Amino acid sequence: MYLAENAGIETAERFLTNADKSFADLAQHPGMGAPLALRSPKLAGLRKWPVSEFEKMLIFYLPRADGVSIVRVLHAAQD
Repeated sequence: MYLAENAGIETAERFLTNADKSFADLAQHPGMGAPLALRSPKLAGLRKWPVSEFEKMLIFYLPRADGVSIVRVLHAAQD
């Protein structure tokens, strides 16, 4: 919604397409994101990876045996 209102519908649609592609890439190669050193045991194994063509938008995810679990997608300023 934010992108559609502030950057236009084409940018928002491109973001969604690229986010879907990035999710699929991560599911195929879950180890490619940067691991995060966090104190919470609940977040052990959490990694981050940028959305393709939207490098300031970061995907936070957990690798799983059958792919990945997307935890959040945040702007890098919120990291």
